[in-house]
Amino acid sequence: MVVMLSTLLMLFPLFEDNPYTLGVTNLIAINTIVVLGLNLFIGYAGQISLGHAAFFGLGAYGSAITTGTYGLPPWPAMLLVAMAVGCIALFVGIPVLRLSGHYLAMATLGFNFVVHSVLLEWDTLTGGPSGFSGIPYLAFGDFSFDDEVRLHYLLWSFTMICLLLCLNLVRSGVGRGLSALAEDETAAAALGVNTRLAKIKIFVLSAVMASLAGSLFAHCYSFISPDSFGIFTSTDMVIMVVIGGMGSIWGSLFGAGLITLLPEWIGVFENYKDFVHGGILVLVLMFLPQGLISGLKDMVTVRLALHKQKGKQKDAAT
Repeated sequence: MVVMLSTLLMLFPLFEDNPYTLGVTNLIAINTIVVLGLNLFIGYAGQISLGHAAFFGLGAYGSAITTGTYGLPPWPAMLLVAMAVGCIALFVGIPVLRLSGHYLAMATLGFNFVVHSVLLEWDTLTGGPSGFSGIPYLAFGDFSFDDEVRLHYLLWSFTMICLLLCLNLVRSGVGRGLSALAEDETAAAALGVNTRLAKIKIFVLSAVMASLAGSLFAHCYSFISPDSFGIFTSTDMVIMVVIGGMGSIWGSLFGAGLITLLPEWIGVFENYKDFVHGGILVLVLMFLPQGLISGLKDMVTVRLALHKQKGKQKDAAT
């Protein structure tokens, strides 16, 4: 499946070279990286975070400042920033992950609010409301990723690597332990899973993936502003996870794609985007709580089973 998707993505620019369309699909790639990490935390560890846009923003501004202000090469900057964001996530996660449910959600939301306020107010470093410009493009020697086609291959390469990482993780013993944690934390602990350590590890991993996405976002667009990393962005990320299906790695790709494309499809409702997203979230939770992909798959399976059963009953009657 991964090979098939990778092949399609490699061929996509040959059939669709519109810079605007490629720009949208490139944004889907960036959002998918964030959502994959967040789905590990929400869908597999069974926790809730309403503040992942904070790590997304820290990655973006970290790379922007280290390269644009201090002149560090982009690739080493991305690595150093990811390590720093991982340390911040560890520092935040140790006390915060003692909480659960609504308390954890509120704590992560508060962290997002603090980070967003710092990005907004510390204008001497971040540029404040005016944003940060002049961020260098990623490059290998003289080959610069400065157009949409080149960015397509770069971003989707990173996305496929993250997808493979997540698929292998959830199939491993660690993934099975996380699944047990999501089902019942007490039972998982009884089976020998170090639940507290597992939650912290997956929280740090999801933050590092968000930081990577943020760095790519900054270097691809060469301009960032605090508005891209606010509370509503965190909410959209959670909506992507829920719509794609909590605990569904492939669903993360679908959820990120749908919510990213939605404003393009319903441009007339652009000013009401948050209300539309909220309405979709409510409908999915009411009628397809396992997510659109898993929900539709289950509906088809049930209908096929019922049709098969009716066929057997008809044969028996004759």
